[in-house]
Amino acid sequence: MRYGPADRPGSLCYVPRLSEVIAALESLWPAERAESWDAVGTVVGDPEQEVTRVLFAVDPVQEIVDEAVKLGADLLVTHHPLYLRGTTTVAATHFKGRVVHTLIKNDIALHVAHTNADTADPGVSDALAGALDLRVVRPLVPDPTDPEGRRGLGRVCELDHPLTVRELAERAAQRLPATAQGVRVAGDAEAVVRTVAVSGGSGDSLFEDVRAAGVDVFLTADLRHHPASEAVAQSPLALLDAAHWATEWPWCELAASQLDEISDRHGWDLRVHVSKTVTDPWTAHAASTTKTAGAPN
Repeated sequence: MRYGPADRPGSLCYVPRLSEVIAALESLWPAERAESWDAVGTVVGDPEQEVTRVLFAVDPVQEIVDEAVKLGADLLVTHHPLYLRGTTTVAATHFKGRVVHTLIKNDIALHVAHTNADTADPGVSDALAGALDLRVVRPLVPDPTDPEGRRGLGRVCELDHPLTVRELAERAAQRLPATAQGVRVAGDAEAVVRTVAVSGGSGDSLFEDVRAAGVDVFLTADLRHHPASEAVAQSPLALLDAAHWATEWPWCELAASQLDEISDRHGWDLRVHVSKTVTDPWTAHAASTTKTAGAPN
């Protein structure tokens, strides 16, 4: 996928420096809006280097960095941090160190937008809702510092036409990137759905907010057994559990289009790409048989 004005006849384009592109990204996802525990911002890069190609991806893993090298990208923007908990070494004997070495050797900068992109307007959950044709009504957990009440974690959404839980799960499986997990369902699959809460990435810390929102379905990722079991036992709420990577990947396309709009306004010679490489860690799925393994006959 390619965005950008560089190949448009008659366009006057300027090659921006990394510092200018980073300023544009910070205008979309200010670092001060990230959670205190998060590690966002520029990880690698010379502010004076020129940037002509940008690659967006969810994970800063070696496979993505190799893709950036092959593409000839000058900047890699990822949703997940490289060093969330800090480090004492960037030696290439470690896989994160190899990522850093590859980036520096190939003059590729790395910038991270994580929880500051989660709560942005528009942000990660807006992109997830858009992928499923859900109409966003409000944030699930509003940002108290936003006077307009548009920023925050997760989104409460409405469907234009009611669906069953099963039909919504099938839509999610079709619209989100394919993964080994697919979409798991908890609750009554034939229940009618009119309202949906969505949260890209891990969402089982949000059950209290989801219950308060009074929605029919909660779509997120990384749901654990006990919180999910308690949630469906306490209410008619249904759950859709998709792969973490798949629920956040739509943000890459949203983010690329946002940077492309900024590039157009500034007249930059900038090509923006979105990686379609699947970096979800789960690679296969074996469906259960009718008889539960180990259960009595």
